[in-house]
Amino acid sequence: MMLQGEEAVRLARSAVEAEASGRPAPAIPDIGAFSDSAGAFVTLDTFPAGELRGCIGIPMPVMPLGRAIVEAAGSACNDPRFPRLSPGELGGVTVEVTVLSRPEAIRADTPEGILKSIVIGRDGLILSFMGRRGLFLPQVPVEQGWDKEEYLDHLCMKAGLPPGTWRREGARIETFTGEAWRETTPRGDIVRREDIGHRDRGVRQGPRRRGAQVHRGRDL
Repeated sequence: MMLQGEEAVRLARSAVEAEASGRPAPAIPDIGAFSDSAGAFVTLDTFPAGELRGCIGIPMPVMPLGRAIVEAAGSACNDPRFPRLSPGELGGVTVEVTVLSRPEAIRADTPEGILKSIVIGRDGLILSFMGRRGLFLPQVPVEQGWDKEEYLDHLCMKAGLPPGTWRREGARIETFTGEAWRETTPRGDIVRREDIGHRDRGVRQGPRRRGAQVHRGRDL
């Protein structure tokens, strides 16, 4: 996906425009990595204020990347925390796509081992415990200035669990990485996020759309 960030954002923009305008979703380009299974998030921000307008993602590699982007983009237009995105807003929002690696479980069995396994700025985290699940993209702790323990405690709260739950037996923690690209202006130039310092994209269990498991983002 290294050389296809622009295509990913253009696809997401096309899906956003189609969803907001009531048109069918766009065709997915027949480009290498779009056929590989991967998780993806699509974020909409107002421009130039940079306020969140919608953020939905499919964190697990359960479908081809191209389809995941289209699904997430359409769902971001209908983020339940906001009114449905209207056609009149399309020229006033920027689109961002984050592509996720396959999550891998942390094998450490002590709190100290878990902390040593995490690298701030590199690792996104998923916490699963007692039927609850929460996820943060890698940029969140950087933007919020959290250390590793704060990162994990906030992840617990994102999942609706008390801080410190990550220390409990039976808590499962997975890590993943992410690559992100975004529009600099609505329908404008597309750049890669070389550093991980963009705004918070935390997520927890969200609604299902067209059969895909999706997660709401950035609701600290």
